[in-house]
Amino acid sequence: MECRPLKNGARIVFTDVDGTLLDAEHRPIPASASAIARLGERGIPFVLVSARMPEALTPIQRTLRFSGPLVCYSGAYATDERGVELLSRPMPIELALKASRIVAERASDVCCMAYGYHRWVVDDRLDPRVANEERIVGRQSEEGTLEDVFGEVGGLHKLLLVGEAGRMGALRAELAAALPELTVVLSSPILCEVMAGGVSKAEGVRVVCEHYGLEPSQAMAFGDGHNDVDMLAAVPESYAMANGEAAVRAAATHVTRLTNDENGLATELERLL
Repeated sequence: MECRPLKNGARIVFTDVDGTLLDAEHRPIPASASAIARLGERGIPFVLVSARMPEALTPIQRTLRFSGPLVCYSGAYATDERGVELLSRPMPIELALKASRIVAERASDVCCMAYGYHRWVVDDRLDPRVANEERIVGRQSEEGTLEDVFGEVGGLHKLLLVGEAGRMGALRAELAAALPELTVVLSSPILCEVMAGGVSKAEGVRVVCEHYGLEPSQAMAFGDGHNDVDMLAAVPESYAMANGEAAVRAAATHVTRLTNDENGLATELERLL
């Protein structure tokens, strides 16, 4: 299909999920579907870029009635519209074990979850933080150990650390200093993501653009959190959500007039269509 670009020249749209496309309760907003459908009619791909696993993103696509590539684990893993792998940057199991040991020794109250490819592994599914994450993403985790689940495949794509606000920034700094070969970022005040070195949402944007024969200079992106800043910097037309953190709003070329809860993303798309 021939692409008819948006008013700002964009030929592909990338978006973060939680805090951006979804409402404050992490639910798709049905009214978004019409704007996304109009993008499809113009031959403009709409791509989800998230810290989530693939199985926590496909239900959003189904609800909003679209398909397309997925950039998962903050850029560590990406698939095309058929689910074929475009990008995989797992961290070695040895480094993941080192990181989990540091967390256990220095922040034993922090919950550590592990993700790799299509598996989500936890120590205890009864932990209320695990239960809350399962509720948010609509998926069930499995109990197991890093060695047993990811040892044979040699690595995994993400550790998710969940703890109290105010503590996670210090833990992020401790892990980054102890393991400089890893990427450690805050995705919210209570969430810290640990991935292989060099992983970024920006690389996911580049790989998906290449898949379509496009350049990042032909893309636009939406985000709200610190782990979206590199993606926003990778494209010329970047939109921070009105509900986004101050540093993210400062880093973007535009700020949406409305919040995620007010369907700000779809409102901006309708203006540009």
